[in-house]
Amino acid sequence: MERRQFLRGTGAAIGGSLLAGCAGNGGGSGTVTVDYAYYNPVSLVLREKGWLEETFADAGTDVEWVLSLGSNQANEYAQSGEADVSSTAGIAALMARTNGVPITTPYIYSEPEWTALVTFAETGIESVEDLEGKSVAATRGTDPYFFLLQALDDAGLSEGDVEVVNLQHPEGQSALVRGEVDAWAGLDPHMAELELEHDGAELFFREPRYNTYGFLNFLDGFLADRPEDARRVIEAYERGREWAVENPEETAGILADASEMSEPVAERVFTQRNDLSRPIPGDPHRELLSNLSPILESEGLVTEDADPAGRVDELIDSEFASEVV
Repeated sequence: MERRQFLRGTGAAIGGSLLAGCAGNGGGSGTVTVDYAYYNPVSLVLREKGWLEETFADAGTDVEWVLSLGSNQANEYAQSGEADVSSTAGIAALMARTNGVPITTPYIYSEPEWTALVTFAETGIESVEDLEGKSVAATRGTDPYFFLLQALDDAGLSEGDVEVVNLQHPEGQSALVRGEVDAWAGLDPHMAELELEHDGAELFFREPRYNTYGFLNFLDGFLADRPEDARRVIEAYERGREWAVENPEETAGILADASEMSEPVAERVFTQRNDLSRPIPGDPHRELLSNLSPILESEGLVTEDADPAGRVDELIDSEFASEVV
């Protein structure tokens, strides 16, 4: 796929960033639009409990929820200005910021191990090296896609050595089950469902440090024009995060209900693969994204004159949420 087509597909094209900048109020001061995602358990807690609506009740502000099925879709909401607040992986947020989408990350909603490379035993794939010449489902512009690129690089391969089949996460899972692809760059909770409920499914490559955190991104215009509303969002997230940490089984139940997956799947995702203990972005996040920024350039995911490493400090704001957390 040509870079220009890819950037349009992931919501990161510079041409669209102007629209996002103009639409920064996300529908006006009477509404705040926030995404929820199955890969962001705290967002599901907030939506279930109504705590975001409660936080805004005295301000007379309505809350609108939109579903993000992946970081690519969340970035599309940011690019178009459809959402004031959206949930992505860290590297996806940096890609969007570098390509002109005006977002800032003042809050980390999770430190997850939410992605791995998955196959079935009958494929004979046992290592990343075995992927050469094989087809791999992945959602471009998301953490599983970047996880795949890092894994290939470690094995002395590149994207050109495999056939990447661009499918949204649930469709990638289905394609692997049907045998339409040889492997899948998976994402929880779909990955945990496959692991627990389909015989022969194997997570054949795992590397926690290749997961790039859960970034809660705010439109720059929303932060600048409505800082009190932005603080209310973070206050609600803190309430949800603290409750989730104290009530892991109930949180897993909310995840199971929202994603229509089983309790064991939700429990594995939330209790074994999510760490909510460090919500303030800081130096570890800056270092990780700086180290990964060359991938954005080498794979043609940013414009030729872009400087993703130079955008890391623009993206990460360690101060805004510190007044609340």
